[in-house]
Order: sequence, then structure tokens, then C-alpha cells
Amino acid sequence: MWNLLSVLFAVGLLTVLIAWGKVQPLLAFVVAALTAALLLGVPPARIPAMIEKGIGDLLGSLVVIICLGAVFGKLIADSGAARRIATCLIASLGPRRLPAALTITGFVVGIPLYYNVGFVLLVPLIFSLVYQSGRPAVALAIPVLAGLSIAHGFLPPHPSPVALVAAVHADMGTTLLYGLIVAIPTLILSGPVFATTLKHIRGEPAQIFRSAEVPESELPGVFNSFATALLPVVLLGATTLLTMAQPALAPALAVLSNPLIVMLLSYAVAIVTLGLARGWNLARVMQGPAEAMREIAPILLIIAGAGALKQVLVETGVGAQLGALLADTPVPPLVLGWLVATLIRICLGSATVAGVTAAGIVEPLVQSTGVDPNLMVLAVGAGSLMCSHVNDSGFWMFKEYFGLSLRDTFRSWTLMETLVGTFGLLFVLLLSAAVG
Repeated sequence: MWNLLSVLFAVGLLTVLIAWGKVQPLLAFVVAALTAALLLGVPPARIPAMIEKGIGDLLGSLVVIICLGAVFGKLIADSGAARRIATCLIASLGPRRLPAALTITGFVVGIPLYYNVGFVLLVPLIFSLVYQSGRPAVALAIPVLAGLSIAHGFLPPHPSPVALVAAVHADMGTTLLYGLIVAIPTLILSGPVFATTLKHIRGEPAQIFRSAEVPESELPGVFNSFATALLPVVLLGATTLLTMAQPALAPALAVLSNPLIVMLLSYAVAIVTLGLARGWNLARVMQGPAEAMREIAPILLIIAGAGALKQVLVETGVGAQLGALLADTPVPPLVLGWLVATLIRICLGSATVAGVTAAGIVEPLVQSTGVDPNLMVLAVGAGSLMCSHVNDSGFWMFKEYFGLSLRDTFRSWTLMETLVGTFGLLFVLLLSAAVG
């Protein structure tokens, strides 16, 4: 009982430090890990090495993948490929199918781009369509942002899913395939279907978004944009399906299916197809990585801190005890993982923090119950998106960009995120029943 209370106290302290004290998450995690270690009886002399090992072990397997994902997404955005994808889908499906076009746009663009980048990139496009069509801004925006959210919470190479895959020893390619299966029905219900209930909400979009658009002639081609942006998904998905169909090919495909190699190849192709082949010199292409690294640094620090707390739980044996305790509860393991992430999300606000923090708690649960780790990644990802409210930066970005009242922001943004998390869990459970 003391061990459990110690863990709860450490997590509570983490919540207070981040949510109330506004302490930088890495420092908050280290303080929480230090507190947990002392309460659990770890000799003080051992604690620094334990924390350093946790940070190094978790970051060591993730840092290159996440950084490559960041610079790849930055090039997709800077080259205009993301905008070309959006305008192509909208033009192809026509004004009558505008919600469907925006839904697909948010999801496709969200796969290579991190959430905040995708948000800032696509909001001007949404407002330009609002001015052209006269339709309510919120009803047009929700399908786009639902797609961005789902990609952010469910699909590699986004930081939280990547960290979860490493923590619970899942397979990146299988998680991606399962994630796509879960994401599509979740997106339909929480995006365009839910948006039909929001037509009465009227915001006051900022006037700055009336600025002129980039000329079409300066954007990359349609095939080039789609093929390059989706290359990591195609490589991971294809090698995973081939390995499932022909297990004898697994050794030959092992290198090509490695996420690090996939992201490195994808970025190298993007440098050529979206940069050098379009007349950019290498110096111009390489302007983006420095900015992308600055943007991704806070996320890497969050993951590092989560590794420190996780290592304390592992080395003290509390993780195994917690896993056994959770396994004995009359709640399915996938639902438990979802609940853990949901509670952390409500307390801390950040979906990334919720996902990587929950990873250390659910890892022993996966080992003790034998639940499919790929499905656990998705269940935790769904929980990490639940109930966005006033402690989430995304909540305020949506409110201010669209000029909404708090009431309308809860009615639209918060409810959309909650539907994403709820339907995400539902379809994960259905997929578990189907593959189990």
C-alpha cells in the first residue's frame, strides 16, 4: 500500500508542478522521480544514476526518429506540399463535399506534420474557404482539426505514439496499420458528422487571414506532394504487410522496415523531390531543420523526463506491482490504459505529456496481462486526447483564432476531442475482438 501511495503522491506532485506551478515539464518529471525514489526507499546515492539511465534509455531509441519526423514535416510545410494536398482535395471533391475534403485534408496533412504546425498552416486555408463559401468557420474547421488530432494521438511518427511503441515494446508498422483502421471511422464520426451540429456557432475570425494566398505556380505538383508526404506511411505499411504475408521475408525487410531507416529515406527523398529538383539549393533546403529542431526540443525534454520517472518505477519494482494490481481489477486492460491517459490529460492538459506519462504506468500492465501492445498504444493515444479544456494550449489556440466564447469553445473543441478519445477507444476494443 505504501508503494502505491508513493507513486500516487509523485504523480500528484507532477500534476501540481506542471498545471499549477507552471514548472518546465522536464524539471517537474525529475523532481517527481526524485521524490518517488526517496519515498520508495532508494538509497540517495543511487538516484542520480537511475534518473540518468531512464532519460538515456528512452531518448536513445527515439531522438533520431522524432527529429527526422520534425525536419521531414517542416520541409513538407515549407515547400508548399501540404497546401497543394489541401487545395487538390478540395478542388477534386467540389464545394458540395467541402466537409469531406477538409476531413481528408486534416488527416493526410496531419500524418507528416506535428499538430501545432498543421494547425497554423491550415487555419488560413479554412478562413479563405469561409470567406468564399459563407459557411460557418467552426463547422468547417472541426473536420480538419479532428484529422490533425487523430494523427497526432494515434499514428507514428508523432512523438507520443513513438514513445508509447518503445515503452510497451510494440511494433511500429503494425501500430501504424492498426492506427489507420481505428482512425478512419473515428475521424468520420468526430469530424464531419459532429460538425453538422455546429452550424449555429458563429465566431469572429481574425482579419489577418484575409491575406493573399501563395500563387499556385509556386507549389509543387500534386503527385509529388502526395507521394512524398505519405512515403513513410507507404514504406512502413508495405513492409509490415509483406512480413505478415511472407514471414520468410522478415530478415530481408528488417532494415527497410526500421522506423529510423524509413524516416531517413523519406527525408532524403523529400530533399530531392521538394527541394533540389524544384530549383532550391541545398542551403535553402537546410534552413528548415534548425527551426524544426527548436520546435521539437520541448517535446524531447518531456519524453526525457517521463523516462526518468519510468526508470524509478521499474528499478524499485513498483511498476510490476502496479501492473499486477491493475491486472486484478475487473476492467479490461485496454480500458485501464485509456483511463490512465485520460486522467493525466485532464490534469496536465498536454496530450503528449499524457501519452508518455501513461506509458511508464501501462508497461507492466501489458507484460502481466499479455494484451496486444500495439492496441495498448492506440488505447492510451485515445485517452491522451480526451477532454481538452483550459489547461491545454490547443483549447486557447482554437478559441482565439476563431473568436469564440468559452461556452462555444467547450461545445465545439472540447466535445470534438472527447468524441475522438471515446470513439477511438470503442474502435480499438472492436479491433481487439476482431484480431483476438
